[in-house]
Amino acid sequence: MTRTGRVGVGVIGAGVISREYLDNLTTFPDLEVLFVADIDLDRARAQAEKYGVAASGTVAELLAHPDIEIVVNLTLPANHVDVALAALAAGKNVWTEKPFALDRESGRRLLDEAERLGLRVATAPDTFLGAGLQSALRLIADGSVGTPLTALALMQSPGPESWHPNPEFLFQTGGGPLFDIGPYYITTLVQVFGPVRRVTAVGSTSRPVRVIGSGPRAGTEFPVTVPSHHGALIEFENGASAQTIFSFESHRKRAGFVEVSGTKATLQFPDPNTFDGDSVIFDGTDDDGRAVAATGSFATRGTGVAELAQAIRSGGPERASGAQGFHVLDVMVSIAESAERGETVSVESSFEKASLVPADWNPTVATL
Repeated sequence: MTRTGRVGVGVIGAGVISREYLDNLTTFPDLEVLFVADIDLDRARAQAEKYGVAASGTVAELLAHPDIEIVVNLTLPANHVDVALAALAAGKNVWTEKPFALDRESGRRLLDEAERLGLRVATAPDTFLGAGLQSALRLIADGSVGTPLTALALMQSPGPESWHPNPEFLFQTGGGPLFDIGPYYITTLVQVFGPVRRVTAVGSTSRPVRVIGSGPRAGTEFPVTVPSHHGALIEFENGASAQTIFSFESHRKRAGFVEVSGTKATLQFPDPNTFDGDSVIFDGTDDDGRAVAATGSFATRGTGVAELAQAIRSGGPERASGAQGFHVLDVMVSIAESAERGETVSVESSFEKASLVPADWNPTVATL
């Protein structure tokens, strides 16, 4: 039976990131948040009560709910695939937090299972659907920089342990700056240039042990098990290239820097980890560049869930697709392999770029 009307949503994972999601999911008129689940039942109940969600409880109870069509998977990276597969087995579509998976094999299994069941596995980041990045992508599309040829992408910081109360997972498999922050930047780059052909990378680890700097566990030491810095040269299928740095080793913060140079001009993007911000065009006429204000949707986390819901109802493709998420994963795994092996690594997967979001699209306006 084809469903109509609002799309029922269940949220698995009531941790820190769930606050940002629920702030929006409970206000988007095309969605109805029906359930919050967590292994910590008290935490699930508290989030459900805070946001006026009718029910909370276990993951099994959420998956048994007949009116939930999209499961929003906000679990730790190591659990993303198992939770998503369980949701698919229960007949639910999935929105999963980044990264899509931790390795190619499990990511491919997730894509194949969704295709077999006729369901969808969309994935964060959805920042590229926001006004900031969409406005920059429209400038690329209308020829403002000419033909895009090269890019520079930088994210450097001391690391999140100074502010995150439970940062260990950000320094373990599925974390590090490459897997934690890289998806925002690589997703932006492939939206400009399309699929990646190959990568050449280096990596390092500045300290084998770090210390939690805030919250009730401040002063607690924990091990670092993945590189805390990756630098990579990315070559795209169309012959363009990008130089990237993802680092938790810099004492000077440089966040949100993506710059695309073409045959006519250079375009500085807004921070790819945000949903708004001006673009700046440098065409040689002004050293400070020309700012272009963002237009479009200024909604934040969860925007992609609303877009997925509308795609389900229309039968069209969602923009933050699993195919794109898997390709970004493949690029990140290839960067890690290149750094470890000291050689260039080919990226075997590919995908089709999403169409631009209409400038007047707004997830806070009811469409269903």
